Amino acid sequence: MIEAFYDSEPQVFVLKMSHKFIINYNYLIVDSVNNLSVIVDPAWEIEKIEHILTHTETSLKGILLTHSHPDHIDLAIPLSLKYNCPIWMSNTEIATSCFTAKHLNGIDITPWSIGQLQIQPIFTPGHSQGSTCYLIGNSLFTGDTLFAEGCGLCPDIISAQTMYSSIKLLKEVIKPETYVFPGHSYGKIPGQKFSLLLKENIYLQFNNQEDFVAYRMRKGQKAAKLFNFQ
Repeated sequence: MIEAFYDSEPQVFVLKMSHKFIINYNYLIVDSVNNLSVIVDPAWEIEKIEHILTHTETSLKGILLTHSHPDHIDLAIPLSLKYNCPIWMSNTEIATSCFTAKHLNGIDITPWSIGQLQIQPIFTPGHSQGSTCYLIGNSLFTGDTLFAEGCGLCPDIISAQTMYSSIKLLKEVIKPETYVFPGHSYGKIPGQKFSLLLKENIYLQFNNQEDFVAYRMRKGQKAAKLFNFQ
């Protein structure tokens, strides 16, 4: 499935990808003025990416990785080699994951531009030690940090504490009218406004770290439910 999200600026193309029992979302962000594009977390069905690049007649100029888990980096290296474009990942994630690639560039929170695309990294550790969200125009790409319906898994208590701080940061810096494009969906289509998440996402309701951590790390969360991607 490939859908154009016309309400966002710049234009975002939503690519629904599947592999075995997992479904995730890749996003092609297009600068239509200069015919340039970047892609977020490319994985699995490369023919969909090739199709949308041809359809939009844009040149792929970079790959944004929110974190290093296999379902988010699967096509990063082959796409980077084919299109001779950089891969961006946070310095912390590179150091802790040992991910390597010929065109890999470590980043911090310093923004940069690709044509008309203004890319603002937001460091949001928790799901992994170097997880990063990307704000481009009025669109936020959150990987596994924040979903419309929840937030990413945390491997331990310290990670859950860190996740609380990361979500608190997003609540402080992201405007309510921003569109949120997560790595996975548990029912809601990508591109929900942050204002909706502020009302309906339980992980955005906690006002203290202790309660957040207790809920995030609660017992009885079965894998079958955790991976009920749509």
